[in-house]
Amino acid sequence: MQSSGSCRLTTHLDQSPPPTLFAKPYADMAQRLRVPCGFVLLITFGLLSRPRPLSLLLGLPIAAGGLLLRGWASGHLAKNRELATSGPYARIRNPLYLGTCIASGGTVIASRSASLAVIFAAAFVLIYLPAVQLEEQHLRKIFPDYAEYAIRVRRFLPTSKYAGADRAFSLALYRHNQEYKALAGFSIAVAWLIWRTVRL
Repeated sequence: MQSSGSCRLTTHLDQSPPPTLFAKPYADMAQRLRVPCGFVLLITFGLLSRPRPLSLLLGLPIAAGGLLLRGWASGHLAKNRELATSGPYARIRNPLYLGTCIASGGTVIASRSASLAVIFAAAFVLIYLPAVQLEEQHLRKIFPDYAEYAIRVRRFLPTSKYAGADRAFSLALYRHNQEYKALAGFSIAVAWLIWRTVRL
């Protein structure tokens, strides 16, 4: 039978921060490069996309699904004010990043470019994953409940529902987080792909 002291030790070990994948200096640099990298990816997307009607039919619904996930998450996120555990956060720790990944993947499929697929995958691993790591370290510092939440809810793979706050989607939070900019960007990308399809 396990002693209470042993139980306390096990709990402490279970809630300790996980090993980091990226050294902090690199993660900090990647965080600073995230916005410039986004502009580079946008230009690359414009130059390398070679869409066809079939690729649009396959890729755009996937991209729209990722955008919907981002929008749903944005309506539950009060940054630095409270730990988000409702909506998609009840099953995924990072629905905004997952939504970005899905939307990017769908856009790459729609663009019909293997080169873009490699570039976008590299950017996600080398730029966005370090950003996720830094963000989670920040959340551990400002929210005492985050350690337990991180144990119960996986980073990107859906899990059973976390028994946290059960709040409705907030349009005010959606607007405050400026998620409409992602919708505008997606609309521009779709218009560009349709124009390229007609031109090629």
